[in-house]
Amino acid sequence: MSRFACVWVDWFTAAAAERCEPALRERPLVILGVRVDSPTAGAAAPPTANTTIIDANAAARAEGVRPGVTETEARARCPALVSRPWAEAHVASARHALLEAALGVSPRVEDAGAGIVHVDAAGLTRLHGDAAAVGRRLLRQAERVGFAARVALAESRTVARLVAANASGSLTVVPAGSEERALAAVPLAALGLDAHLATALAQWGVRTLGELAALPRAGVAVRLGPAGLCAHDRALGRDREPFRAWTPPPFWEEAQGLEWEVDSLGALTLVLECVLERLCARLAAAHLAADALDVRLELAPGGHHERTVTLAVPMGEAGPMLALVTLELEAHPPGAAVTRVAVSARPVRARAGQGGLWQPPAPALRDLGAVLVRLAELVGPDNVGSPALLDSHRPDACALLAFAPPHEPDEVSDDGSEHRLVLRRVRPARGVAVETDGERPARVEGRRVVACAGPWRASGEWWDAEAWARDEWDAALADGVLCRLAHDRLTRAWHLDGVYD
Repeated sequence: MSRFACVWVDWFTAAAAERCEPALRERPLVILGVRVDSPTAGAAAPPTANTTIIDANAAARAEGVRPGVTETEARARCPALVSRPWAEAHVASARHALLEAALGVSPRVEDAGAGIVHVDAAGLTRLHGDAAAVGRRLLRQAERVGFAARVALAESRTVARLVAANASGSLTVVPAGSEERALAAVPLAALGLDAHLATALAQWGVRTLGELAALPRAGVAVRLGPAGLCAHDRALGRDREPFRAWTPPPFWEEAQGLEWEVDSLGALTLVLECVLERLCARLAAAHLAADALDVRLELAPGGHHERTVTLAVPMGEAGPMLALVTLELEAHPPGAAVTRVAVSARPVRARAGQGGLWQPPAPALRDLGAVLVRLAELVGPDNVGSPALLDSHRPDACALLAFAPPHEPDEVSDDGSEHRLVLRRVRPARGVAVETDGERPARVEGRRVVACAGPWRASGEWWDAEAWARDEWDAALADGVLCRLAHDRLTRAWHLDGVYD
């Protein structure tokens, strides 16, 4: 089994923009930056700023557009060129997304640069199969987060990276012992040597890594020093640096900059949908779910509009998240037009569950979360939750806690015990007219009481304005109804507290 894999994405800055706008993949695209040119010596003119090409996708490069040329020259070569400004947030989130995708295959990954991820593949055969199966899994993971990548597997990171960078196919497996042969035809430019070293090797007639590897090592050390030895090691496929494992950041964020000002919720929803889809793809690749979302909107006049959407249950689907965020923004709209959208998730491990065999199916957790948010919009967030009994003798003493999905009920055994009555509480308690014989109820709304038990007297909080005192009676009426009556000793009112089934 090959020990290391390399995931390689060409022209990563352009790929990060395509990830935000998938329609750009079929069009020639360039990423623009600003280059400041200093005046010539003795000139009094101030420095000039020129818009230059930072990166270009495959379609633009096919038209002869390369990084470093000006925008004017690029458009002369390709009139159909589409441009986007360089956005640090897009590149950073795309870089994290690729690392997180690889982390879903192996617990040890290394950030080797923009669009380059090293993966420790040792021991993955038990999980995914042979080396080719591991490579296919990495390709699928990269595709899930929006990248068309190439993957190579070899005995060292250096071989895997150089092969992946120069391969013609999407997956290459280098057998053990054939590393030098795999690198022999790779151009020397793949090492990215400094100009002085590259010139010296070119004067010697060295054009490929195979030719560099064939040079005597002692002579390379004498003529070229440490830099030459480092290049010689890389041509031989040797790793000189230790593996530096990457750990995920404490937050997961996706952002989208806008070239226009969005002042309607409908248009903002379309942008949020794209951002949430990318965020959910990252969470799914790492087998995580979101527990809450932090939405940050940059406004045209300056400043920000921030909202936090707490999810009732961890979820990883973009649709329900979009509905919840839209409802939150409907209730709390931004004060001005929006120029940038950023959404970060608070990740948690998704909890797996299984329904009971003899119970009706419970609603889907994502649907339950959407219902809770809609209820909160109707009655207020302080009026939605789960009741918890308080340590008090006061009837119905409870507090409202944040809702959590119920656990599976404990199994109840059928031990043949006698049937027990169930009291169905009436909430709120309904006032009733009760005729008494002394203290005992005799008639309830005209119906004769044939038997009764009680009173059960309770009171409390006599030191406070919320003092209470009541008597409870169980009464059997002439029409067969068995009910619970409550007599408020402070107001002298009677209430129907419940009915027995």
